[in-house]
Amino acid sequence: MREGFHPTTVEELEAVVKWAAAGRIPLEVIGSGSKRNWGRAVQSAHTLRTDGIAGVIDYEPAELLLTVKAGTALDDIQALLKEHNQELPFEPVNLSAVFGGSNQAGTIGGVLATNLSGPRRLKAGAARDHVLGLEAVSGRGEIFKSGGRVVKNVTGYDLSRGFCSSWGTLAVATSFSIKVLPRAAKECTLVLPGLTPQEASVAMSEAMGSSAEVSSAAHLPSGFCPLSQEHSITLLRLEGIPASIDHRMEKLRSVLKRFPLQEFIEGQPSRKTWGDLRDLIPFAGSDKPLWKLSVPPTAGQQVIAELEKRFVIKWMMDWAGGLVWVEMQDEGPHDGILRRIITENGGGHATLLRGSAELRASVDVFQPQTEALMGLSKRLKVQFDPHRILNPGRMYAGM
Repeated sequence: MREGFHPTTVEELEAVVKWAAAGRIPLEVIGSGSKRNWGRAVQSAHTLRTDGIAGVIDYEPAELLLTVKAGTALDDIQALLKEHNQELPFEPVNLSAVFGGSNQAGTIGGVLATNLSGPRRLKAGAARDHVLGLEAVSGRGEIFKSGGRVVKNVTGYDLSRGFCSSWGTLAVATSFSIKVLPRAAKECTLVLPGLTPQEASVAMSEAMGSSAEVSSAAHLPSGFCPLSQEHSITLLRLEGIPASIDHRMEKLRSVLKRFPLQEFIEGQPSRKTWGDLRDLIPFAGSDKPLWKLSVPPTAGQQVIAELEKRFVIKWMMDWAGGLVWVEMQDEGPHDGILRRIITENGGGHATLLRGSAELRASVDVFQPQTEALMGLSKRLKVQFDPHRILNPGRMYAGM
C-alpha cells in the first residue's frame, strides 16, 4: 500500500522532501488528486499531498492581487473573487467531469502546475501569464522564492512561470501571488449555425482579426451543444461594459455578413455555454482516449479532416481552431499518426488527456521533445531535483 504524507505547514512539507532527498525516495506529488490520471503513472511508493497547505495569505481587491497557498481549493478562490466581482482571467478548467470524479475542481497549485487555461486564453493569456510570484520547495528540500507582488520583478530564470507546465517535477509549490481582474459587466455570444469546419475556420479568423475584441472563438459539430443538436455551431464571445458590447457586436456582425445565419445569446445562457465548453462537458461520461492537440489556428480544420479519413472520432475546436479536442472511438494507440498529421499541417503538439493506465504506459503522453530540448529539460531537472524524487516518470520515462 502506498504510504501518504499530508503536511499542513510549509515546514512539515520541507521536512518530508528533505527526508525523501536524503534517502533518494521518490514521491508522487499531488494536490487533491483531481488530475492524478492525467499523465504517466508516477513510479513511487509514497504520496505527498499538498491540499493541507491551504488558505488565503493576502487579498487586495483594489490592487488586483491575490496571494494564496498552493493547496487552496480552486472553488474557494473563485467564490472569494466572485464576492468582489473579480475572477481569474485565464478561466481555469475543471476536469472532474472528464475524469468521472467528484465535482471538485482541484487546487490552485494543480491548475498552475498543469498550466490549465480556458477559452479566454486567446485574449487573457495562459495561466502562467498571471503568476507574479512563487514560493516552493525544491527537490533538494530547500525553500526558495521567485518573482514577487508586481509584474516587473524578474531576474535570471522566470521560475514563477517556469513552474507552470512542470507537473510537480521540479519543485513543490507552497504559495503563489496571482494577478486577478474584474469580471466583465456583460457577456454575449454570436452564434453562427451550420458552418463546415472550413467555413468556421474562416469566420473565426476574420473575427479574431477584427476590432471587435473577441475574447473566445470555438466551433462544435452537430449534437455537441444544447444550443443546436441538428447543426454545427460556431461561437464568438464578447465581454465588457454594455455600451462597448453593443457597438462591437454590430461591428462583428458586419465583418461576418457573408454568413447570414446569425443568432445571439447573452447573460447566463452564454456563460453556461462557455463553461460547458471550458470543462469539456461534451466528452463527459466516457472513458475513451481524449487528446489535446495544439496547432496553428488555421490548421485545426485540416487536422480534423485528415483524422476523419483514418479514425472514427468526436471533436471540437477552441482557441479559434488552435486547440482541437479529439476523442478516439477505439483504444488505439494513435500517438504516431496523430503527431505525423500535426507535423504535416504546420506543426504543434499532441497530449493525451484521458486514457487507460495501459495506454498511458505504452504511448508518449506528452509531445516527445527534440534531443536538444530534452537535454535542456534534463539539466533543469538536475538543478532543481538532482535525486529525481519529485513525480519521477510523470511526464517522460526516466525523468
